[in-house]
Amino acid sequence: MFEQLRNIDKAFKHIRLFSFVVILASLCTCCYVVAESYQMVRRAERRIYLLANGKAIEAFSAERKDNIPVEARDHLKMFHHFFFSLDPDDKVIDENISRALYLADGSAKSKYEDLKEDRYYAGIISGNISQEVVMDSIEFNMDRYPYYFKYYGKQRIIRPSVVVIRSLITEGFLRSVARSDNNPHGFLVERWRVLENKDLRKKARPTKPGPPY
Repeated sequence: MFEQLRNIDKAFKHIRLFSFVVILASLCTCCYVVAESYQMVRRAERRIYLLANGKAIEAFSAERKDNIPVEARDHLKMFHHFFFSLDPDDKVIDENISRALYLADGSAKSKYEDLKEDRYYAGIISGNISQEVVMDSIEFNMDRYPYYFKYYGKQRIIRPSVVVIRSLITEGFLRSVARSDNNPHGFLVERWRVLENKDLRKKARPTKPGPPY
């Protein structure tokens, strides 16, 4: 009889140990499933689908600090494009300058007012002049905030009789601000100034139309 009781007690210990192992394995499995599900949700949240021309294009989101250099360069490219790409049309000039001023502080507005006072924009309209700017490179320093930058580009000024290529070097600082429709990158150009803007070369435009193709 005592032998049977010992066997029952031994069997009970085995069952208890087995139950403990099963419960522990279940808990580990549940923790793994929860953790993996959380990671899957995080990965899914980082996926973005953009609709372009009726097609869904997959994109990926990232932390802002990882994208600062890319977004900063695009912000500076947009600002200089809107500020310097002009046509002999007062509505085009007003629209481009307005977009540029949303991306910068009062230093850009002061430059605009100086050019306006010097009748620079009036000369573009009366002289049927078009100008555009092409970015060459940007130096960008993230070691200190606000971020210092130096912009290198070229202006192409198209006059009725000549095309003028000018250098364009500017500098300033970038400060983070809230994103908006008018400022999608969430940066503001501060203490902006033009360091160099001089003629590099000129090319005469043909006065007579060329032969038909």
